[in-house]
Amino acid sequence: MGPTSALVLFAVIWFMTLLCVAPIRLKTQQDLGKVTPGTQSGSPEVHHLKAKLWITTGISVVLFVIIGGIIVSGWITVEDLDWFNRMEDRYPDN
Repeated sequence: MGPTSALVLFAVIWFMTLLCVAPIRLKTQQDLGKVTPGTQSGSPEVHHLKAKLWITTGISVVLFVIIGGIIVSGWITVEDLDWFNRMEDRYPDN
């Protein structure tokens, strides 16, 4: 796995983790009972964004090490994920 592939893999893991972590402990304006006129009542009032970014980064690093290790070691390859046998040799040697 090259550096660009590693960076893309980490970015995908990081953003997917952020989307899972973001709604945790979210308090909306409606939850707190003070809705600002002209805004959606479901808008976040207390979101703890800095802490969530650190938590996301920590989880992402752990997941990246595990997934990157699996990819680099060759324990699971692309051929293992070929469930429909589409990677067969299209031009066999004659």
